[in-house]
Amino acid sequence: MAKQTRLIPSLLAATALSVAAMPTQTGTSTDEAVTAQLQDYKATMQAFGKTLKGELQAAMKAGGPMAAVQVCNERAPEIAANLNAESGHTLRRTSLKPRATAATDWERAVLEDFEARQAAGTPVGEIAWHEVKEVDGEKQLRFMQAIATEGVCLTCHGQDVDPKLKAEIDRLYPDDQATGFEEGDIRGAFSVTAALDD
Repeated sequence: MAKQTRLIPSLLAATALSVAAMPTQTGTSTDEAVTAQLQDYKATMQAFGKTLKGELQAAMKAGGPMAAVQVCNERAPEIAANLNAESGHTLRRTSLKPRATAATDWERAVLEDFEARQAAGTPVGEIAWHEVKEVDGEKQLRFMQAIATEGVCLTCHGQDVDPKLKAEIDRLYPDDQATGFEEGDIRGAFSVTAALDD
């Protein structure tokens, strides 16, 4: 995978992603290639956050939460697909209670570990994980970063979602599980994978 130009950093307030403070810990390798590629992953996540945040803010201003949920449904997958094509990464957002993207077996195991780490007192913004894993003969670098639930998230993900908004969410996401969160919960995680540059 060719090295990409660093993408413009930003934070996605709606997912409370504290990118600047992301640790690069708990992995199986700390060599320079892994460190450099993790920085590329973080830049891709930052670019996703910047783009989606801007579109969500515009939608909220124009049409409130009903318009914002449409942006999440239509634009978030497109933004991720465009960034994946540019970077060569596979960027996903997943959760133990997903709205759109169910966790794979390995992502579920990491998410369960994230919940245990938070329960043991680790702040959500410090919860991250990576490993180098051989998959189908290819060495891959896997990375996950926990996403905290903030107050702004509760409009669509909380315990008391407006009935009209909930009906629209259910229409767009018939298998939705992503409600009932409280501020400070782990909402899910970013998951990024790609072949490891040696």
